[in-house]
Amino acid sequence: MHQRIILVAAAVALVVRVAFAWGYWNGKPLTHDEKEYLALAASVAEGRGFTYGNTHDMGTGQRFGRAPGYPAFLSLFQPASETHAAPRAIQLAQAVCLTLGVLMIAAITRAAAGDRAAVIAAWLAALYPPLIWIPAYVLSESLYLPLALGCTLLLTRERPGHVIAAGIVAGAAILVRPAMLLFVPLATLWLLRRKQTSLAAIFVLVAACTVLPWTIRNLRTYERFVLVASEGGVTFWTGNHPLARGEGDLAANPQLKAAEIDFRRTHAGLSSEALEPLYYRDALRMISERPGWWLVLLAKKAFYTVVPAGPSYTLHSTKYLLTTVVPYAMLAPLAIAGFIWIARHGRPPQFLYLLGASVVLTSLIFFPQERFRIPVTDPLVIIGAAAALGGTLRPRP
Repeated sequence: MHQRIILVAAAVALVVRVAFAWGYWNGKPLTHDEKEYLALAASVAEGRGFTYGNTHDMGTGQRFGRAPGYPAFLSLFQPASETHAAPRAIQLAQAVCLTLGVLMIAAITRAAAGDRAAVIAAWLAALYPPLIWIPAYVLSESLYLPLALGCTLLLTRERPGHVIAAGIVAGAAILVRPAMLLFVPLATLWLLRRKQTSLAAIFVLVAACTVLPWTIRNLRTYERFVLVASEGGVTFWTGNHPLARGEGDLAANPQLKAAEIDFRRTHAGLSSEALEPLYYRDALRMISERPGWWLVLLAKKAFYTVVPAGPSYTLHSTKYLLTTVVPYAMLAPLAIAGFIWIARHGRPPQFLYLLGASVVLTSLIFFPQERFRIPVTDPLVIIGAAAALGGTLRPRP
């Protein structure tokens, strides 16, 4: 019975995501990131490889080398070079990905807190507004969410076959969003702590082998080491600049955006790959010169990592703000109570907690933003809230 109700929730999840994408978010203008992803996907689909071409006007933004996984996924749907809105086929595929995410959230909750909590989690995830609207955008979070959650599910089995699969999925997730890189050492250390040395070695080796071919390709293409993508340098610079506010990217900070344009003018003629180490070097210089200021900035990042506020939220309409902040704010206190309940009576989803910790580290190293929160932190909040509302522990074997 519980499984049937969860499947109904998944069906509803698919319907509402497609309805939002096709019935409301239809023909809307693309953001800078969406244009870049579609430009790369069109190039791949047309056999020109991971190159941008000149089909989209990026304005003052720079075309950075991006992780290949998401553009490769988009290329399966043959996006046109002159796309000006999110293609419906892509929105449908991403709605399916997020529906799988709903089932994964339910599965993690069942293992942690029982069947009743799993049903509640499925319905919360199905109707949670940020997880409804994110598939309508051409953004990598829709693909990253099921990969990241799927990796944690596989690791909980702690068997060689499952760990090999987890390593492959972790590598694929890194190639979609390099932020997953921070999860790999955390999960490895946890396995070592449990004296699962062979499993830890398998996980790291398989994940590394999954990413390695792309790193070799980058070395040959750019004649310099680029592990996955060259966007890390500017992201680190953006999050650790004296003009940084502790939350949000360049779009939420016009002064910082102007400073970034000036930085590129100073180094005119260099590619994004050549600029990446310069961004890191300049940011580290600013941190070393003003350590007290940086510690205050770090505290701001920690605050905005868990509190849905900051400059990037105010860029949008009141309707958007309410649908993204209110659900999170309503569930977060319940989630804290639910995590306490799981610690006392359930089976804590340790690998999911480690995934959440990797998001915190990412936010502290770079900067927090809503898009970084949605694929991992919001499912964590949903799972915790479901445990608080109806956790019923299944009998222990």
